[in-house]
Parts: sequence; structure tokens; C-alpha cells
Amino acid sequence: MYQAKAYSAAGPAADLAATAIQRRHPTDQDVQIDILFCGVCHSDLHQVRNEWSEVMPTVYPCVPGHEIVGRVAKVGAGVKKFKVGDLAAVGCMVDSDGTCPHCHDGLEQFCPHLTLTYNFPDKHTGGVTYGGYSESIVVDQRFVLRVPENLNPAGAAPLLCAGITSYSPLRHWNVGKGSKVGVVGLGGLGHMGVKFAHALGAHVVVFTTSPGKKDDARRLGADEVVISRNADEMAAHASSFDFILDAVSADHDINSYLHLLRRDGNLTLVGAPQKPLAVSAFGLIMGRRSLSGSAIGGIAETQEMLDFCGKHNITSDVEVIPIQKINEAYRRLLISDVKYRFSIDMASLKS
Repeated sequence: MYQAKAYSAAGPAADLAATAIQRRHPTDQDVQIDILFCGVCHSDLHQVRNEWSEVMPTVYPCVPGHEIVGRVAKVGAGVKKFKVGDLAAVGCMVDSDGTCPHCHDGLEQFCPHLTLTYNFPDKHTGGVTYGGYSESIVVDQRFVLRVPENLNPAGAAPLLCAGITSYSPLRHWNVGKGSKVGVVGLGGLGHMGVKFAHALGAHVVVFTTSPGKKDDARRLGADEVVISRNADEMAAHASSFDFILDAVSADHDINSYLHLLRRDGNLTLVGAPQKPLAVSAFGLIMGRRSLSGSAIGGIAETQEMLDFCGKHNITSDVEVIPIQKINEAYRRLLISDVKYRFSIDMASLKS
């Protein structure tokens, strides 16, 4: 074991503060990464505040962070995929059983024995996993990803959650040239959905409640912007969408979007409203429409996404902050005061 600098929360009401944590030395199949940047996901805030206590209670001290980009510092003797100096990444998961049907299908995110990057039982230490708000991390090579060198590492970090969460359903539902795609909500997830759908060749329509976001939506790749509170603008798109990506986590009327789908169209939820959404059966029946959900992606698909980003020079729009401003960033997250993702410069841990 070795000691690493980190930022952790000591309890649900505590600010994150500097600390030291124990990391394992790399074993035969491990990669040790010196972290350059770590994205800030809204789920970090939920986890730190123990707001998911019923399904995923927080164990303290909690070191968040699952959008990690860094340089390989050490590799185990059995590691063939990476070498010292490589630009590498770690996302939301660091282990799975490797034997279940989901793992065999390359869908490790659905493995019943999945190990998440932080706040999950750690078979190596007997404690819990610690995330990317740290100077380094050690991960099995199966869960380490290659990052194209042409990508800005600060903007690449959020690709490991916000990026793959948006990319995976677009690929699953075969979005491409000729597709008409709607993106509901222009936040951390939605802005990535716009970039990916545009790069895939789709006609992209952004739905927002904020007229002030029109110019930014077009800058990101939207062909049209609809103010969702305007009934006439909504009606003009009735029964016309092949696919809609719903990235809104607040309570909203999902039926108004289901009616915009063409026959056999799909709406996929990637936002997670706290309250159940009321769905009209007729909105689905009359058009054989479907409603689904999606969560991140498997390792192979995440690598595909990173390679796609390298080819199209896609990164997240980020505000880079030092780790010392993480508590301020959390407060700003609560009022959606960021365009569109925070990325922590982990060099600030040294100061």
C-alpha cells in the first residue's frame, strides 16, 4: 500500500477537505495512473450528501470522482495494453465478475457484481473504493481506457460519464444520417448528446425552457431549437422524431415528448427525476412508440466513444477549477451555474 493525497467528505453535511488515502501497489494486471483531471458529476454531490441512502448508502470518508484522465505511471508485469506515459482514463466502474452474460456481451455496466469507482466494496483493501479526487489511482487494465492524444485532457475527463451516457443510447438506437433526433435539456448530458448526434450526421433539435440557450445550442451543433413551453413550436414537430434523448432530471411532462415521436420512434431517459413520471399508455400505443432508459456503457463501447471523439475532436465544454474550489463548485451545481461541466485540475492537490 502507498499513501496518496485526496479530497474527501467526512460526513453528509461536511465540506470536502484535504486528506490522505491508501492505494494498493499495482499487482500483475494493474495500471497505476497519475491523475491530471477529474470531472465533477452531479452524482458525486448526491453520493457525498448520502442522498441515495436507500439504494447506495455512503461510506465515509468518501472520495468521489469517476471521470478520470491521467498518465500511466506504473504497470504490472502482466499488462499488455498500456505502457508508462500513455494518456489513459477510468470511468464509473473498476471491476466486474467477467463471467456473467452481461460481461460476455461487453455490457459490464449491468454486471450483478460490478465494482464502482468509488464508495463500493474494495476486494483488494477490504474497505471501499476511492475515486478520482486524488493524485493517483490503481485499476485493473480491463477497466482502463486509451485517450486519443489530440484531445484536451480537461475536456476529455467528463467523456467518461457524461459522454458515454449520451453516446451509448444514440448508438443503440442506430442514430445516423437521415435521423431526426431531439435532445431535451442542455446541461452536462444534453450538450454532449447534441455534439454526438450532430457528428453522427443526424438532424438535431434541442428542447429547452430557456430562450437564452438558443445561440449556445446552435454553437454545439443543433439545427433547430424549440422552446418547450411554446405549444405551437412543439406541435410543429408532432410525430416526426426517430429518437429523443431526455437528459432532464427535474420533474417534467414526458408525454409532450412521446407525442413527438414518429411510428416506432424511441425516447430514452438518461436524466433521473426523483419522482416517477406519469406516462400515458395511448402515447405509446398509438404509434408503437417506446420509452427506455440507459446507463453509461460497457468498456468496449466507451473505448469506441473515445476513439470517435478523437476522430471528430469532441470534448466536453468545461470550466477548469482547482480542487480547493470543489465545495463552491458543488454549491453552483445545485443552481445549474456551469457550462457545462466542472473539470478539476488535480495538479492543484500539490499546492
